[in-house]
Amino acid sequence: MSVTYQKSLCLLLAVLFAIALIPSAAFAEEDTHVVILATSDMHGNVWSYSYEDGTESSNNGMARLYTYIQKVREENPLVFLVDAGDDIQGTIMTDDLANKAPENEHPVIAAMNYMGYDAMTVGNHEFNWGIDSMLKILGQASFPVLGMNVLNQDGSYVTGKGWTIIERGGVKLAVIGVCTPDIPIWDGNKQGIDSTVFEAGTVAVKKAMEEIGDQADIILVSAHMGQYAEFDEAGGSDSGQKIVEDNPGVDILQVAHMHITVNDKIGETPVVGVRSSGREIARIDVTLDGDRNIRDIATEIVDMADYEPSQEIRDIPVVKDLHEQTTTFIKGEVDEHGQPVNPLGTTSAKFQPEDEIKGLPEGKLQDTAVMDLILNIQLLNSGADVTACALFKDTSDLPAGAITYGNVFDIYKFDNTLYTVDVTGKELKDYMEWSAACYNQWKPGDINISFDSDHPGYLYDMFAGVVYEIDLSQPAGQRIRNVKFHGEPLRDDQILKLAVNNYRYSSALKAQDLIGGVRDWESSNSIRDMIVQYLAENPMLEPRVDNNWCITGVDLGKDDPRRAEIIGYINAGLLPTPYNQSYNLADYDALVAEAMANQAAGQTVDAHESH
Repeated sequence: MSVTYQKSLCLLLAVLFAIALIPSAAFAEEDTHVVILATSDMHGNVWSYSYEDGTESSNNGMARLYTYIQKVREENPLVFLVDAGDDIQGTIMTDDLANKAPENEHPVIAAMNYMGYDAMTVGNHEFNWGIDSMLKILGQASFPVLGMNVLNQDGSYVTGKGWTIIERGGVKLAVIGVCTPDIPIWDGNKQGIDSTVFEAGTVAVKKAMEEIGDQADIILVSAHMGQYAEFDEAGGSDSGQKIVEDNPGVDILQVAHMHITVNDKIGETPVVGVRSSGREIARIDVTLDGDRNIRDIATEIVDMADYEPSQEIRDIPVVKDLHEQTTTFIKGEVDEHGQPVNPLGTTSAKFQPEDEIKGLPEGKLQDTAVMDLILNIQLLNSGADVTACALFKDTSDLPAGAITYGNVFDIYKFDNTLYTVDVTGKELKDYMEWSAACYNQWKPGDINISFDSDHPGYLYDMFAGVVYEIDLSQPAGQRIRNVKFHGEPLRDDQILKLAVNNYRYSSALKAQDLIGGVRDWESSNSIRDMIVQYLAENPMLEPRVDNNWCITGVDLGKDDPRRAEIIGYINAGLLPTPYNQSYNLADYDALVAEAMANQAAGQTVDAHESH
């Protein structure tokens, strides 16, 4: 072996040894950081405006969402933007103007196109006007609208696609869109829905996963359903949790529909969900290694309270035009002082009592004129013996003075029709018990009545045509007392005609197996239209309350000065409203200490925060 060869071999070995000492990561590509922004349930709130109140909103709307989206895009060009549905319905602008002319450019879709959405999952409220209207509106989207489990009879997708892959900066994101299969419960009578097939969410996701295979780096399921089953607890067809449990390859789950903040995990799979009307956005930060394997996922729910509405969104021609049309539609012709010239009607006084405890609605604690007005209109139009309805928003009221369409929308925001069905006295009492489950059971020492967080307020119906009591000293299911019809105790075998809106008939009476009968009549106009017609026939309204129901079995200690002191702290913003859990006099010292600490720190709390 020559000396030259020996030197060359030694040099080669030295180089190889040096290379071996270098960390392997030095040869790998750098990590890639992408951001997925997820919205849902925007419910037509493009402008960031409350049409029923005639005021700018302070913490929601698509215009605010876009301000935040632009901020994130400036920080990182690798941003994906997805939505989980319930977007084209929900405001006077969408429901009473845009959606009644689906062939015209739609403000929500125009805004979403401008905002640069990559994909949208269809939500149940997209179906409210039937399949044809939905497709005309969603067909304007410049991004895919997904419905993996929403099928035509031939197996094709109603919305055109079930899943999509978006590539940005070399990263491939697969989005699988599934909607709650419960749509026929609510809108089964709408055009085209009876011939549409709604598969279980988990079944559809499994099919999509098989089709996607290894084409994507990240798999996101965008599900317009809650994390937990809404109706199908046994099968989980409408459960986000079931999707993840059955499909371990899902990297991220977005849930929607329930209008609640979700930042959770199912096993190791992140789950995100946001409140409605553009109040929040979910931010999902994903770090991928050089081989495009997921290294880390971090999730955050961002509140829009700190962001100003984007003028760019408000300046989109169709958005600006329809916003102006809507405000004119609500007010009608106004005089030089901005007052309606030809209001729908006039009231002598407001229809809701003042809340004793700030943020705790008296409208759900006692009979009120606003509920009696709606219920009496339902009885008048249906000819039923008894009827029921919910106060959809705690603050819904008719003010003293001129009444506009915005006020009508405020007390009845949904485009429901009215059904009638024959029920037995026992079935009616079962329905009333189901409704009364919205309250927490009263305990000795409680200074207020509170609401069960598992039973949202829109599920609490109040009844007219019968007299009854709700005994909150008893557990749910045992509360309805002394039900009388025409002054006589209601017999279990007595037959009554009940009037309820189409949503309640489907989602409660039938879905919860509360009644055995079937509807025998449906109104040709909406309940909201009935209210407008009633105002036309009764232009001067006085608030009238018949007090046909009351809460019993409670002693709130109204003569105890400690109660007055605690309520004073709540109303001053020094204690949160006890909405979902009552304050008890046994905790008096701790509550005073908490209030004093907040006062010393100069802090106030949200009136609607649960304690």
